Amino acid sequence: MLEKISLAIKRIEELSRSKRIRVISHFDTDGITSAAIFSRALKRWGKEFSLQIVKNLESEFINKLNDEEILIFLDLASGSLEHLRSKKTEVFIFDHHEIAQEIPQNVMMINPLLDSDERISSAAICYLFAKKLSNENMDLANLAVIGMVGDLLEKDIGKYFSDVLNDAETVVKKGLLIYPSTRPLNKALEYSFNPYIPNVSGRREGVIELLRDAGIAADNGKYRALYELNEEEMTKLITAMMLRSPDKSNFEEMIGNIFLVKFFNKLEDARELSALVNACSRMDSPETALGFCLGNKTFKEDAEKIYIDYKQSLLSALEYVSGTEKIEGRDYIIINSKDKIKDTIIGTVASIISHSPLYPAGLVVVALGYNEDKIKVSARIVGKKGRNVREILSRAVVSIGGEVGGHPNAAGCLISKEKEEEFISELRKVLDVEVVRV
Repeated sequence: MLEKISLAIKRIEELSRSKRIRVISHFDTDGITSAAIFSRALKRWGKEFSLQIVKNLESEFINKLNDEEILIFLDLASGSLEHLRSKKTEVFIFDHHEIAQEIPQNVMMINPLLDSDERISSAAICYLFAKKLSNENMDLANLAVIGMVGDLLEKDIGKYFSDVLNDAETVVKKGLLIYPSTRPLNKALEYSFNPYIPNVSGRREGVIELLRDAGIAADNGKYRALYELNEEEMTKLITAMMLRSPDKSNFEEMIGNIFLVKFFNKLEDARELSALVNACSRMDSPETALGFCLGNKTFKEDAEKIYIDYKQSLLSALEYVSGTEKIEGRDYIIINSKDKIKDTIIGTVASIISHSPLYPAGLVVVALGYNEDKIKVSARIVGKKGRNVREILSRAVVSIGGEVGGHPNAAGCLISKEKEEEFISELRKVLDVEVVRV
C-alpha cells in the first residue's frame, strides 16, 4: 500500500501542473478527519484544491463532476466504481470499504483490503499519504487516531496503526469503554448512552450504587476520571457492571483500549472527540467539524454547542425507539422511524442499540429514517460475529434499486421512499432465509 501511495503522489504531482484538484470526502468522523489531514497536507504541498463533504455518493452527483479536474475521494467511492468508469479524468480513491466492482483503468485505488488483512480507517490511510509527502505532517497523526476510533477500527493494533500511534501524542490504556474517560467517573457513567448501561445511564442514584458496589469512593466529594483508576479498581468496576448486564456474552465489547490524544494542548478522550466531530456532521454542520479538526478555536466553541444539541437529539431518538413498535424476527429487529428520527443520526442510533448489553450477540439491527424523497437505511450487528449486513442489504435492494456501502458488521443504503414497504418485505425475506440457512 505504501508503494501505491508513493505512485499516487507522483501522479498527482504530474497532473496538478495542468489540472485543479477536487477532494470529496464522507461526512462521518473518519471522513472529516481524512479531509482535515489531506487538505492540510495539500496546502503544505503548495497545491490548489477545492474540498467538498458529502453524506453519500450517488450516480447523479458523480455524473456532474467536472472532467477537467483531478478527482480525489476520501472514505467513499469503493462501491461506486462503475459510475466512475465513465469519467474522462483520473480518479484517486483513499478508502477502506469493501470493493464490490472491478477497478476501472482511470482509477487508482489506495485501499488496505487490496494489499493486507489489516483493517485501518481512511484517516490512517490519508495520514500515511501525508507522512510520505513530508515528515512535517507527522503533527496530523492525532487526527488519524480519532478517525480510527470513529470507525471502530482501533481494537486490533496492527503494523500500520502502530506506526500512526508511534507518531501521535497518544496515551493508550486498557479499560472500560465509557467516554469521556477524562471526565469525573460518576458523570461519565450517568451520561453514557453508548454503551447504554441498564439502570445506570441517566440515573444518578444508579451510578452511585454501582460505584459503591465497585468499592470506588469520592475524594473530597469528587470522583476521579476513568483513566485515573488503577488496574484493581478497573477490574472491580467491570465486575460490578457485568452483574448488571443481562447478556454477558456481549459485555466484552465494552472493554478495550482507551486512547487519550493531545488536542488543543489538552489530553482528551479520542472517543469523545470522535463523537463531537460526528455530531457536527449529523447536525448538518460538517464545516464546523472540519474547522474543529484543523484547530480553529472559534469552530471549537461552535462544535461544543452543537454537540450538546446533538446529544439531546439522540436522547429523544432513543426514547422514541424504546417506546415504538418494532418489526421483530428471529435474530433481527427492524426500526422504521419514518420522519421521527433525523436521517443523519439514524446510523448512530443503530450503532448505540447494537452496542447495548440489552441485546444478544448476533442480532441484526436495521433502522430506517426519511431523507426527503429517499430513506436512509442503517444496519448493524450486535457483537463481533454474525451475518454480513452489507450483503443482506445488497440482496434486499436487488429488485428495487439502491446505493449500498459499508462493512460486514456495519452497512447502509439509500432507497426511494415510494419503495418503503417493498424494501421492508424484501429485507424480511432475506433475513428469514439467512436464519434458516444458518
